[in-house]
Order: sequence, then structure tokens, then C-alpha cells
Amino acid sequence: MLTPQIPTHFVAFIEHMHAEAGRAWLMRLPQILTHCAARWNLTLGQPFPNLTYHFVLSATRPDGQPVVLKICAPTKEYAEEAAAIGHFGGHGMAQLLDTDADEEALLLERLMPGTTLRPLADIADDAATRIAAGVMRQLWRPVISDFPFPTIQQWREGLTHLRDYYGGGTGPFSPTLVDAAESIYADFTASLAPLVLLHGDLHHDNILAAERAPWLAIDPKGLVGEPAYEVGAFLYNPQDIRQRAELPRILARRLDILAEELAIDRARLHGWGLYTALLSAWWDVEDLGHIGEDSLRCAEVLASLPGLP
Repeated sequence: MLTPQIPTHFVAFIEHMHAEAGRAWLMRLPQILTHCAARWNLTLGQPFPNLTYHFVLSATRPDGQPVVLKICAPTKEYAEEAAAIGHFGGHGMAQLLDTDADEEALLLERLMPGTTLRPLADIADDAATRIAAGVMRQLWRPVISDFPFPTIQQWREGLTHLRDYYGGGTGPFSPTLVDAAESIYADFTASLAPLVLLHGDLHHDNILAAERAPWLAIDPKGLVGEPAYEVGAFLYNPQDIRQRAELPRILARRLDILAEELAIDRARLHGWGLYTALLSAWWDVEDLGHIGEDSLRCAEVLASLPGLP
């Protein structure tokens, strides 16, 4: 069996993110791939070109069925992602075919042709936004009381670290923007809609063209919250959105369409959009050592638009 090549940029990213644990995992990765190929009788292909947090590659079953093999890096996200994909049960989501908990590996339905939503957004953002809303509607399912997923309240802990990190201040982040995000969070969590399982990271690169349905999602985080929270990641994506002309018009139009398609109060989508964009910008400081410029710019634009609660 030919072992797939591990790209140098992926090695550098994993070492940066996980230090010694990442280097140990990278050393074991060829062994994990060999194990998974034998367990599931797979012919392994090459990794997908946009690798970041996990090692994901194409593979083929003996009957010719194309599948995806995802080997989770030491992020502690494996169990939640496996549970989330299983919970969605193929509704709006690629199906989970099998798991290997010891190696933290997922065997997944491969979506064909697998084109992401990003190219359509470049030429027809309204159409891409309506497609994303349709996927959201398919995904949302009630959660049972003893769910294994984090909540939006737990994710908020990330933002509480911001002021600690900057000695009680907000560093390069606008104090007005941070105050606004904190106020929105307090107001909204006091009046949450019925909770559902959210994708948690539903953006243009995580929505793919498929055959079983026109568009399906991949790579869920698995997050419990109200439906309005889901739109945040979509608003501040795709990457380099800050460079788009007429960004205020684009974001305002997305809010209009999402409010219409999802039947959710526009002001609530607007507020969660600002909050999650700022949270994302801060997470990049925690994870990568620099501010997420795309999400910060979107937070600033959303704060400037009329209609915030």
C-alpha cells in the first residue's frame, strides 16, 4: 500500500498548534493510515488540498464506492464531531459510515462532485445565502437532555479570556465593539429560543454540492444553542471577505435573506453575527497568535449597520 504524502504545510500547522503532542501524532499518522486501510479494506488516495486542523483524504472501498477518511489531530474534537454527524443522521449532512475511537478516525460518505459553495458566492452571493439557509433548516434537530455537546454558553468562555489576556483591557480590539458583543450575549442568552444541535461552523467551505441532495454540510463542531446563532460563521466567511467591495451591502443583504428564509428575527441574527465574528477574531489570537482580520472586519461592519437590537 502506498502511504499518502503528508504535506509540509500541514506538518508545520500541526506542530504550531499542538507542539510536542502534534509531533507525536504526526509520527503515528502513517501507522494510523495503515491501520484504517486494513480495518475498512480501503484503497487510500491523496489528502485534500485544503488541509488545516485534521488529516482528510479520499479513499475507495472494494466495491468502488468513494469515501472520505478523516484522521482527527489531538484537538479533543473527535468524540463531539462523531456524535454530531451521527445525530444529524444524514439530514443536511454527509453520513457517518463508521468510526475507530482508538485512532480517532471517521469513515464518511464522500459528497460528489464536492464543489464548495464558495465559487457560487463569488458570483451570486444571494443564491449562495439561500442555499446555506436551506442546509441549516435540514440540520437543526432537538437535542436530548444529556447531550455530549458544548453549549454556546461554554463557547463564550473564550471571550472571557480576552480581557484577562490584555490585563483587564481589550488590547487591539475596540472597547466599544467588545462591550457591544458582551451586551448582546447577555441579552440574548436571557431569552433563548428552543435549543437545537447546531453545526457550529457552517460556512461556504463546509457546504458541498452532492448527489443525494443538491447541497450537504461537512465538518460539524456540534454545538447546542438557538438556531439564530448558526448564521455567524456564514456571515464572516469566506476567507478574505474583508477584501470584497461593498461589504456592508453584502452583509446587510445576507441578513435580509437569512431572516426571510429562516423566519428568524433579523435583529437577532444581526446581533449573533456581530458577537460570533468578534469571538472568531479572538480565537485566532488564542490559536494562531494573531487577530482574525476577516472576522474582525465583519464585526466592525455589522456594528456599523442599522438594525442591531
